Amino acid sequence: MVSKEENILFAAEKLFAEKGFEGTSTREISKAANVNISMISYYFGSKEKLYEKLVEYRMSEGQFFAKDILERTDINEWQKIEKIVDQFSGRVRHHKCFYRIMQREQLHTENPQIVEFLKQTKMGFISMYSQVLESGLKKRIFTKNPPIYLLHATVSGTLFYASNAKEMYKEFLNDTEDDEVFDEKYYTELNLHIKYLLKDLLGYEENK
Repeated sequence: MVSKEENILFAAEKLFAEKGFEGTSTREISKAANVNISMISYYFGSKEKLYEKLVEYRMSEGQFFAKDILERTDINEWQKIEKIVDQFSGRVRHHKCFYRIMQREQLHTENPQIVEFLKQTKMGFISMYSQVLESGLKKRIFTKNPPIYLLHATVSGTLFYASNAKEMYKEFLNDTEDDEVFDEKYYTELNLHIKYLLKDLLGYEENK
């Protein structure tokens, strides 16, 4: 069940992605969420605080899945990398509005709270990759030790670029399939491509 607070957050997310923070009014958010405008003040205090809460909400989701993967003992380090890629890709695919907002924010944000959220999230991912890589090297699962910050940049950069260019690639491929069908195929191929890159960067051999 979606709470009233989440309902407002999700309605605002779509509007922020489409029109930007400045271009979205609290009246538009209340109309999209089908609530009285006073409810926004009640739950969040202001449009700025609503925006910050949205970023915190989505970022916390991402950190939770990462922590869960790190703590697993039933899979090896390469399988952890695979799950991180799958989960991250799934979030980019299914939360397009939020990641559109985040890409815009990385270029233009002046809100110190958002800047801090972005920094802490990136640092969290870099720390996660670092732990997996260090453990994998000790166990000789990985044979190469690439710069960890570039490893994260390879995954996130490839994901975001490919996600933003999806419609262009669909046209390039002259693909007339239903969007959902193309989406499934596209992100499956994208995940495999990223994993092939990481295998080479990490020096991982499947049947070693």
